[in-house]
Amino acid sequence: MGRFKLLLGTIALVGATLVPAHAEASIKVLGNGFGRICYEHAKAGQASDSGLEACDRALTEQRLTPSDRAATLVNRGILQMHARKHALALASYEEALKLNPDLAEAYVNKGVALVNLGRDAEAVEAIGKALELNTEWPEIAYYTRGIAHEMLGNVRSAYNDYRQAAALKPEWQEPQRQLQRFSVVPKGRG
Repeated sequence: MGRFKLLLGTIALVGATLVPAHAEASIKVLGNGFGRICYEHAKAGQASDSGLEACDRALTEQRLTPSDRAATLVNRGILQMHARKHALALASYEEALKLNPDLAEAYVNKGVALVNLGRDAEAVEAIGKALELNTEWPEIAYYTRGIAHEMLGNVRSAYNDYRQAAALKPEWQEPQRQLQRFSVVPKGRG
């Protein structure tokens, strides 16, 4: 399986399209202003200069609560991932986690960015933390962790994570497609 581009918040995989559109973990920002515009762009799952500008302006010009600041950082990271700027996205997620270390969606998105950067062992750890914190996107977390496990050669763990993703969201076809590549051999055979 080749490397792919994943995004969370409104997760979207670029290239191999392994994750459904709007499968990332964007975080809603209440009220009006640039933070809200940033959220709307992240929710739409499209990289755009205007979306990134809104995020940056929200972070520099608006008085955001720590919660809204963390959410805006996650949403900016989503837009950066859509623009294939994975290192910048990772920095946005890490900054958000400094403000709120219990922000599960930041860990899910961080895991996606890490997979895109080829840092699969770190991705497994980040996704594990997201699952511990009860992410609202567990199917994306399991799917992404399955990819990271597979890239690390942990075939059994990858298979189990793809199965969990498929069980959590049966209408999502991508985990099913990944599972079709596996053959389950009873113990003592093969």
